[in-house]
This record gives sequence, structure tokens and C-alpha cells, in this order.
Amino acid sequence: MTQVTYQILRNDGKGGVPHFQNFVVEIGETEAILTGLIKIRNEQDPTLAVRYSCRQEICGSCAMRVNGKSRLVCSRLVGTETKTHNNTIRIEPMANQPVLRDLVVDQTPFWDRYRHIRPHLILDPANPLPQGKESRMTPEQVDQFRETPRCIACASCYSACPAVGSDPDFLGPMALAKLYRFTVDPRDAAYHERLEGIQNQKLWLCLRCNLCVEACPKDVRPAERIVDLKRLANQEIGKRERGSKHSIGFLNNIEQGGLLNETKLARDSLGLFGMLGQVGKGFQMMRHGKSLKKHPPIQGLSEVQAIYADLNKPEDIKGRERPVGKGVKGE
Repeated sequence: MTQVTYQILRNDGKGGVPHFQNFVVEIGETEAILTGLIKIRNEQDPTLAVRYSCRQEICGSCAMRVNGKSRLVCSRLVGTETKTHNNTIRIEPMANQPVLRDLVVDQTPFWDRYRHIRPHLILDPANPLPQGKESRMTPEQVDQFRETPRCIACASCYSACPAVGSDPDFLGPMALAKLYRFTVDPRDAAYHERLEGIQNQKLWLCLRCNLCVEACPKDVRPAERIVDLKRLANQEIGKRERGSKHSIGFLNNIEQGGLLNETKLARDSLGLFGMLGQVGKGFQMMRHGKSLKKHPPIQGLSEVQAIYADLNKPEDIKGRERPVGKGVKGE
């Protein structure tokens, strides 16, 4: 047992000034941070507002910011934090959601974005699911879900996402990962409709910072699923707005010459009229020695194009077949 200082951001939720309050707790290094919070509420300050339920990393209720990172405090150990933060644990409510009181937030914005993607199967009336029978899928079809079924909707990724904090149009990592899960479900009949609905800023506002991957306690890797959605949307819907135009233009640009032709990329992304607004930046780049001329093809361009050809091949499903008698993930 050791004495650990909990620095907790207090907020009365009534317009008062948020402030940190220190509590010293006698606790073991192998105990969960949540255990210390419960001790504080039971033994030192019963007014401390904390949200938790299962204490087994299942319900996702206890997500908070611990020393600046989104964590589940039921599974994050005291010793993990105190070893690198001088025996101190700073705890704040989740970001990107209004604070109700202390460490409890209003998750309405989070759930509104989740409902926006229609997180359920959209069926074709002409091809209903079999009544009274299971709807079978092959192991390969199940594998397309990747890690998304692990998600417990704890909102850790949502709290960590800077794009959510800066733009209300962005749906957030969890909603987009769930959207991917339904988009690739073979029972769902809204593949085109779902991709068409996000082939706009709702998808392309992702900053690709991977903070959501770091925050996720279940290794769902939402940033990777967002990349998959971009690929699927480009294939199904094509170029529609600046993000998808830039993505497809960049891909074609490298394949054609092996080096980035920034003038062509700007034209592909913005169009001729859009480029007029970038003339000033173009002159600034040239003044700093940046050439905007078209580069000659690089040596070994055929090798780059061979890589593209290999990446564009259909996925080798046969190589991913699971052994007989094994689970879906090969356990």
C-alpha cells in the first residue's frame, strides 16, 4: 500500500469555476484507479460525482481522462500511472461532452452521432431474413467486421478525438467504426446508401492522428476502419468533394510518376476555379525554393506501379480460412 495523490477536477455543473482538488488515498499499485475514487467518495467526500457500473471493462461507463489520456478507470491500474507521474493521478471528465458534475458528462452528443448512422440492419423487403432460422455467414464474411464487435461504446475514442472538438459535422471514431460494421454486413441492403451518406465532410474530417486507436480499451482501431470506409466510399461513390478528390488524386499522382506533382494534385482536389484561391500560396512556395513544375518519372517507376497492381488485386480469401473446429478469430 502507498499514498497516492488524486488530483480531481471538480465542477458543480451550475456555472461555477472548475478547479482541481487533491485527495490522498492509501491504495495498492495493483488496484484499479476506480477503487481509489470510490474510497474518496465513501471516506472523504460523498459529494464527488463518479459514473461506473460493472467494474469489469464491459459496460464502458467509467471512461475519464487520466493524466491527460482517455482511459477506463476500472481497468487502469494505479501503479501504471504513479510510476510515470510522481505518485500523482490527475483525473478529469471526458472531453467533447458537457460536464454535468465532477467526473460525469452528458453523453447526448455522442449518442446523437451514433444514432445518425442508423446502427441497425437495413433489410431488403424483397429478401427478408429467414424466419425461425439463423442467418448464416461464412467465416470470411465475419472476418470483414474486423475488431468492431468488441466496441463497448465507452466514448474514450470520442473524448480523445480532436476533430470532434473542432468540427460539429464530424461523426466521431466510434460512430464511423460502427457504420463500417453495418456497411460490410452481408445481410444489410443499404451498402450504397450508407456510403453515399458519408462521402462528404462527415467522413473526410478525420485528422488521421490515431489518438482514437491509442484511447480504445478494446483495440477496435477505429482509425483503421475510417480508412476502410474511405476506400469503400471512393470505390462505390467516387470523387464527390474535396477530401475524396484529394485522396484519389494523390493515389493516381504517385502511380503515374512516382513523385508528388503538387500542381496537378491541387487541380484534381480543387478544380481550376478553386486553384485561383491558392495562387498566393503557390508564389510563397516558389519563393522558398519549392518547384511546382512537373517532375519527370522516377527511375524504377515500373516497380512502384507493380506495387499498385499488387495492392489492387482481390484479397486472398483462401489464405485466411480458419482451421476446422476453430473459432471465428482462430482461437
